[in-house]
Amino acid sequence: MSVRFERLLGAAAHPRAAPDYLAGYPAHLREPVLALIEQQRFAALLLKRYPRAHEVRSDGALYDYVQALKADTMRSAAPLSKVCFDSKLHVIRNALGTHTTISRVQGARLQTKREIRVATLFRELPLEFLRMIVVHELAHLRERNHDKAFYQLCQHMEPHYHQYEFDLRAYLCYRDAAGAPLWSA
Repeated sequence: MSVRFERLLGAAAHPRAAPDYLAGYPAHLREPVLALIEQQRFAALLLKRYPRAHEVRSDGALYDYVQALKADTMRSAAPLSKVCFDSKLHVIRNALGTHTTISRVQGARLQTKREIRVATLFRELPLEFLRMIVVHELAHLRERNHDKAFYQLCQHMEPHYHQYEFDLRAYLCYRDAAGAPLWSA
Protein backbone atom coordinates (compact mmCIF):
# COMPACT_ATOMS: atom_id res chain seq x y z
CA MET A 1 0.00 0.00 0.00
CA SER A 2 1.40 3.43 -0.89
CA VAL A 3 2.25 6.05 1.72
CA ARG A 4 -0.14 8.48 0.06
CA PHE A 5 -3.02 6.01 0.27
CA GLU A 6 -2.25 5.28 3.94
CA ARG A 7 -2.30 9.00 4.67
CA LEU A 8 -5.70 9.30 3.04
CA LEU A 9 -7.03 6.35 5.03
CA GLY A 10 -5.53 7.73 8.22
CA ALA A 11 -7.15 11.11 7.65
CA ALA A 12 -10.51 9.47 7.04
CA ALA A 13 -10.17 7.16 10.03
CA HIS A 14 -9.45 10.04 12.41
CA PRO A 15 -12.21 12.65 12.41
CA ARG A 16 -11.14 16.26 12.64
CA ALA A 17 -11.07 17.71 16.11
CA ALA A 18 -13.60 20.40 16.90
CA PRO A 19 -12.23 23.90 16.42
CA ASP A 20 -10.99 25.71 19.50
CA TYR A 21 -12.95 28.93 19.23
CA LEU A 22 -10.89 30.62 21.96
CA ALA A 23 -7.50 29.62 20.54
CA GLY A 24 -6.46 33.19 19.72
CA TYR A 25 -7.07 34.49 23.23
CA PRO A 26 -4.54 34.54 26.08
CA ALA A 27 -4.72 31.92 28.82
CA HIS A 28 -5.98 34.37 31.46
CA LEU A 29 -9.15 34.82 29.36
CA ARG A 30 -9.54 31.23 28.13
CA GLU A 31 -9.05 29.31 31.35
CA PRO A 32 -11.88 30.88 33.41
CA VAL A 33 -14.35 30.21 30.58
CA LEU A 34 -13.24 26.60 30.18
CA ALA A 35 -13.40 26.12 33.97
CA LEU A 36 -16.97 27.50 34.07
CA ILE A 37 -17.96 25.13 31.27
CA GLU A 38 -16.39 22.19 33.07
CA GLN A 39 -18.11 23.14 36.35
CA GLN A 40 -21.44 23.50 34.48
CA ARG A 41 -21.83 27.12 35.59
CA PHE A 42 -21.27 28.75 32.21
CA ALA A 43 -24.86 28.46 30.92
CA ALA A 44 -26.35 30.31 33.90
CA LEU A 45 -23.81 33.11 33.57
CA LEU A 46 -24.46 33.57 29.85
CA LEU A 47 -28.25 33.44 30.30
CA LYS A 48 -27.98 36.15 32.93
CA ARG A 49 -26.05 38.38 30.53
CA TYR A 50 -28.19 37.56 27.45
CA PRO A 51 -31.63 36.45 28.72
CA ARG A 52 -33.47 35.89 25.44
CA ALA A 53 -33.13 35.24 21.74
CA HIS A 54 -33.99 37.78 19.06
CA GLU A 55 -37.04 37.79 16.78
CA VAL A 56 -35.22 37.81 13.41
CA ARG A 57 -36.22 34.38 12.09
CA SER A 58 -36.72 34.61 8.32
CA ASP A 59 -34.42 35.58 5.48
CA GLY A 60 -36.66 38.59 4.79
CA ALA A 61 -36.44 39.78 8.40
CA LEU A 62 -32.66 39.29 8.32
CA TYR A 63 -32.40 41.29 5.09
CA ASP A 64 -34.40 44.14 6.67
CA TYR A 65 -32.27 44.01 9.83
CA VAL A 66 -28.99 44.12 7.86
CA GLN A 67 -30.22 46.92 5.59
CA ALA A 68 -31.30 49.02 8.60
CA LEU A 69 -27.91 48.49 10.29
CA LYS A 70 -26.10 49.30 7.05
CA ALA A 71 -28.17 52.48 6.60
CA ASP A 72 -27.30 53.58 10.15
CA THR A 73 -23.57 52.86 10.02
CA MET A 74 -22.39 52.55 6.40
CA ARG A 75 -24.57 54.72 4.17
CA SER A 76 -22.01 55.01 1.37
CA ALA A 77 -21.21 51.29 1.16
CA ALA A 78 -22.18 49.33 -1.93
CA PRO A 79 -25.71 47.89 -1.97
CA LEU A 80 -26.39 44.28 -1.00
CA SER A 81 -28.31 42.06 -3.39
CA LYS A 82 -28.92 39.16 -0.99
CA VAL A 83 -28.85 38.48 2.73
CA CYS A 84 -29.91 35.10 4.09
CA PHE A 85 -29.46 32.40 6.70
CA ASP A 86 -27.40 29.49 5.38
CA SER A 87 -27.70 26.05 6.98
CA LYS A 88 -24.49 24.76 5.35
CA LEU A 89 -22.09 27.44 6.57
CA HIS A 90 -20.99 26.16 9.96
CA VAL A 91 -20.57 22.59 8.83
CA ILE A 92 -18.79 23.10 5.51
CA ARG A 93 -16.58 26.14 5.90
CA ASN A 94 -16.23 26.35 9.67
CA ALA A 95 -17.54 29.87 9.26
CA LEU A 96 -20.38 31.68 10.95
CA GLY A 97 -20.94 34.17 8.18
CA THR A 98 -19.66 34.89 4.71
CA HIS A 99 -19.62 37.79 2.33
CA THR A 100 -19.25 37.34 -1.39
CA THR A 101 -18.84 39.67 -4.31
CA ILE A 102 -19.78 38.36 -7.73
CA SER A 103 -18.88 40.41 -10.80
CA ARG A 104 -20.40 39.75 -14.21
CA VAL A 105 -19.93 41.48 -17.52
CA GLN A 106 -23.20 42.66 -19.05
CA GLY A 107 -22.48 44.33 -22.35
CA ALA A 108 -19.98 47.10 -21.75
CA ARG A 109 -20.74 47.26 -18.00
CA LEU A 110 -19.49 45.29 -15.06
CA GLN A 111 -22.37 44.26 -12.78
CA THR A 112 -21.43 43.51 -9.15
CA LYS A 113 -23.61 41.66 -6.65
CA ARG A 114 -22.77 41.44 -2.97
CA GLU A 115 -24.20 38.80 -0.65
CA ILE A 116 -24.06 38.16 3.07
CA ARG A 117 -24.85 34.71 4.42
CA VAL A 118 -25.25 34.05 8.13
CA ALA A 119 -25.18 30.58 9.73
CA THR A 120 -28.61 29.36 10.81
CA LEU A 121 -27.17 28.94 14.30
CA PHE A 122 -27.82 32.69 14.70
CA ARG A 123 -31.60 32.26 14.36
CA GLU A 124 -31.76 31.11 17.96
CA LEU A 125 -29.16 33.33 19.60
CA PRO A 126 -29.42 36.72 21.33
CA LEU A 127 -29.62 39.85 19.20
CA GLU A 128 -26.14 40.92 20.36
CA PHE A 129 -24.57 37.85 18.72
CA LEU A 130 -26.51 38.36 15.50
CA ARG A 131 -25.49 42.01 15.47
CA MET A 132 -21.84 41.05 15.97
CA ILE A 133 -21.76 38.70 12.97
CA VAL A 134 -23.70 41.16 10.78
CA VAL A 135 -21.33 43.99 11.74
CA HIS A 136 -18.39 41.70 10.93
CA GLU A 137 -19.72 40.85 7.47
CA LEU A 138 -20.73 44.45 6.73
CA ALA A 139 -17.23 45.61 7.65
CA HIS A 140 -15.93 43.36 4.88
CA LEU A 141 -17.71 45.58 2.35
CA ARG A 142 -15.05 48.21 3.08
CA GLU A 143 -12.13 46.26 4.51
CA ARG A 144 -11.27 42.87 2.99
CA ASN A 145 -8.65 41.76 5.53
CA HIS A 146 -8.89 41.23 9.27
CA ASP A 147 -6.50 44.06 10.10
CA LYS A 148 -6.50 47.03 12.46
CA ALA A 149 -8.72 49.13 10.16
CA PHE A 150 -11.23 46.27 9.92
CA TYR A 151 -11.61 45.91 13.68
CA GLN A 152 -11.78 49.68 14.15
CA LEU A 153 -14.68 49.75 11.69
CA CYS A 154 -16.37 46.89 13.57
CA GLN A 155 -16.01 48.80 16.83
CA HIS A 156 -17.32 51.96 15.22
CA MET A 157 -20.47 50.11 14.14
CA GLU A 158 -20.80 48.22 17.45
CA PRO A 159 -18.85 49.58 20.44
CA HIS A 160 -19.17 46.22 22.29
CA TYR A 161 -18.06 44.18 19.27
CA HIS A 162 -15.08 42.53 20.97
CA GLN A 163 -17.09 41.50 24.05
CA TYR A 164 -19.87 40.02 21.91
CA GLU A 165 -17.34 38.13 19.81
CA PHE A 166 -15.64 36.70 22.89
CA ASP A 167 -18.97 35.69 24.45
CA LEU A 168 -20.08 34.06 21.20
CA ARG A 169 -16.82 32.13 20.94
CA ALA A 170 -17.21 31.02 24.56
CA TYR A 171 -20.76 29.87 23.81
CA LEU A 172 -19.51 27.85 20.83
CA CYS A 173 -16.95 26.18 23.11
CA TYR A 174 -19.78 25.39 25.53
CA ARG A 175 -21.84 23.84 22.69
CA ASP A 176 -18.85 21.78 21.51
CA ALA A 177 -18.51 20.41 25.03
CA ALA A 178 -22.00 18.86 24.55
CA GLY A 179 -23.82 21.79 26.11
CA ALA A 180 -27.50 22.13 25.30
CA PRO A 181 -28.73 25.16 23.35
CA LEU A 182 -29.53 28.00 25.75
CA TRP A 183 -32.13 29.84 23.70
CA SER A 184 -34.96 28.46 21.62
CA ALA A 185 -36.93 29.76 18.69
